[in-house]
Amino acid sequence: MYYIALATDYDGTLATHGKVSAETLAALKRFKESGRKLILVTGRELPDLKECFPEFKLFDKIVAENGALIYTPASEEERVIATPPPPAFIEALKERGVDRMSVGRAIVATWEPHQNTALDLIREQGLELEIIFNKSAVMILQSGVNKATGLDAALDDLGFSAHNVIGIGDAENDHALLRRCGLGVAVANAIPALKETADLVMRSERGRAVENLIDRVLKKGGEEPLVQKQAVAVGCNDDDTPVELWPTDTVLIAGTSGIGKSTLATALTERFVEKDFQFCVFDPEGDYDGLEHAVVVGDGEAAPTKEQALQLLEQSRTNIVVSTLALGLDERPPFFTDFLPELGRLRSRCARPHWLIVDETHHLMPKRREDTPLVLSVRFPGMIMITVHPDSVSADALKLATAVIALGPEGDKVIKKFCAMTGRDMPAGVKPASDEQVLFWRPDGEDAPRPITPIKPLQSRKRHSRKYAVGTLNEQGSFYFRGPGDKMNLRIQNLMIFVQVAEGIDEETWLHHLRAGDFSTWFKKQLRDDEMAEEARAIEQDDSLSPDDTRKGIIEAVRRRYTAPDAAPE
Repeated sequence: MYYIALATDYDGTLATHGKVSAETLAALKRFKESGRKLILVTGRELPDLKECFPEFKLFDKIVAENGALIYTPASEEERVIATPPPPAFIEALKERGVDRMSVGRAIVATWEPHQNTALDLIREQGLELEIIFNKSAVMILQSGVNKATGLDAALDDLGFSAHNVIGIGDAENDHALLRRCGLGVAVANAIPALKETADLVMRSERGRAVENLIDRVLKKGGEEPLVQKQAVAVGCNDDDTPVELWPTDTVLIAGTSGIGKSTLATALTERFVEKDFQFCVFDPEGDYDGLEHAVVVGDGEAAPTKEQALQLLEQSRTNIVVSTLALGLDERPPFFTDFLPELGRLRSRCARPHWLIVDETHHLMPKRREDTPLVLSVRFPGMIMITVHPDSVSADALKLATAVIALGPEGDKVIKKFCAMTGRDMPAGVKPASDEQVLFWRPDGEDAPRPITPIKPLQSRKRHSRKYAVGTLNEQGSFYFRGPGDKMNLRIQNLMIFVQVAEGIDEETWLHHLRAGDFSTWFKKQLRDDEMAEEARAIEQDDSLSPDDTRKGIIEAVRRRYTAPDAAPE
């Protein structure tokens, strides 16, 4: 259920000549009974609205006075969120013959042609007021206050995002409302300019249009229609046309280690921020430590808690990274198994977070875990699964994918593994993408996988620094002090342990690895830190240095780049 609220204007939209028909009321009740919320957004003052619309309690929130007043029918709480015009301004309007005038808690309303008198007084008195039209009605409010700002205040109370709201209106003062909502709708009787603003124009008028819109949403399960402003660019085709993901997509990003999967994910988080989508990154190995625009829960020393993460996600504008680096490898999948259903319950209540990025999916949702199908019973569109080994991911998880992004020189093999795991036929003629491109494929679409140029992140990110410094590298990624003749087999799982062992290892073993260039090779191939590798290589090849000096030099470089305060290797 993507759209979970309807924000509707009153006059000319919900109501005809100030009254709401029984059929329209019945449609509103059906919408509420589906578990969704109703928000009334009107230029009317609250007492006037209550008098002409006795069924106002059907709504969960009322935004009155064109965005200046928030009212909660269930509690009868009123909250004015705008500064009213000063009394001197109101008196001056009366003195200049503005007789048809209504003064609310924060709004002054009159009719044409009195807008000219109001504008002259605003200039003369130097006031920060704004004139807003609603067909022939003229509303005077604090500058910057409109239906969109009022809606935002109401949504903050509800814990909703405007992405998940449908807005519908008919007049000039509804422009901001329709632009702010995830889907902006104009009724057939709307002014032409509003129809230009709208994402969707109904064929029917007023209350009948609201009824038809509600029936359409309920019939489609709230998943459609999605419109362009909901799309997130993931790259572009060769002709520079954008390639986009939708918040109802489930995406697989796969490729060999170090090929740019988390870099692409980082770039996507930046696009989420630009579009005001809330995201949650599940980060098993500390790869997203330092990610901008996000709060990190957990680190190398302290494990996260579900309570911490969910409390932060309750705030609609807070993005989080859940780092399980402090948990053991065998503890991370059960934590994820417990966390995802809680996240699903939050999503079912308020449709957030919009995007969930799951790194190391092969470890968290492997095909061998018996509880993976149970976890996936929580339908979670807007999920991005990242993995090195798609053939080790649960087939149930892979079958959810509506888009596949394959990176690296073996991108065609990624597609092949995906097809084998999901029972699909391998598309013909698939070739790996170039170094600057990735393969993009919608398995249920008609097009074959095609190379696209992916978006790049703007931020400078701490690349795996926490994982490499204090985490636990797997057997392949670890360093092994073996010495000449493989006399020992001492596994080094992170750089902190490397420093501790390097300080005490015997000179023969140290020089064996130094002369073989093993340190720089490890830094480059496993840690993927070219600068660190170059610094180590220079020490390895400098015959003027004593064994003790080489040891001190490499240890100092590791500490400076990884274990010192605020160390941030790229």
